[in-house]
Amino acid sequence: MSTEPILQARGLNKRYGRVVALDNADFDLMPNEILAVIGDNGAGKSTLIKALTGAVIPDFGEIRLNGQPIAFKSPIDARNRGIETVYQNLAVSPALSIADNLFLGREKRRDDWIGKIFRTLDRGYMQREARQKLSELGLLTIQNINQPVETLSGGQRQGVAVARAAAFGSRVVILDEPTAALGVKESRKVLELMLRLKARGLPIVLISHNMPHVFEVADRIHIHRLGKRIAVIDPKKHSMSDAVAIMTGAMAPPAAEAA
Repeated sequence: MSTEPILQARGLNKRYGRVVALDNADFDLMPNEILAVIGDNGAGKSTLIKALTGAVIPDFGEIRLNGQPIAFKSPIDARNRGIETVYQNLAVSPALSIADNLFLGREKRRDDWIGKIFRTLDRGYMQREARQKLSELGLLTIQNINQPVETLSGGQRQGVAVARAAAFGSRVVILDEPTAALGVKESRKVLELMLRLKARGLPIVLISHNMPHVFEVADRIHIHRLGKRIAVIDPKKHSMSDAVAIMTGAMAPPAAEAA
């Protein structure tokens, strides 16, 4: 594994009035790894991820992608640089179809003169690709790829969002509680997908409260507390109880692994 992080942050700070969401927070995602980010509610995990993906602009601090300083102004900037994120509150459009949601913001036009002049979309291509991506994820329990997302269950909606990130993330995929709304079988498919993406060399950030899932797939665990990273631990050397104790402050971070 390379020693240079693909996505890195140093000294990120973000305040909302008197509330400190990020307090000199650091972050390192190595190539070809699954990095889990854990922390108690209010620890600043979501703000950290939003800062890394352009949804929140830090007050100060530095973010680097492949060693180069970056300053995302919006999530579209991050997406254009190959960072795909599935947020906990699911960025899907309920009124649009499954296929339209997968290609939202990156619609494919027809290659002929009709597409060039009238900007007509190639719906056949998008429908075929959408069906293939959902099939690869093992979440295609939908008969009609053109049905509105609002007609799907919570787990199926999550599947659409995860499939979109997996299909288009070229550098980093960030998953915020991706299995929270899924059943056992669907959760298993998402975990298997993460391992397949890692095998293809795509690094993944997994934010989760599900410790069994974290310890099953993560190569390293970033522990966030009071707005900053307090430790990065190896799940092969520490137990779930250790991780929870460090996360809540009941146990001091291991000296060799303290951030």
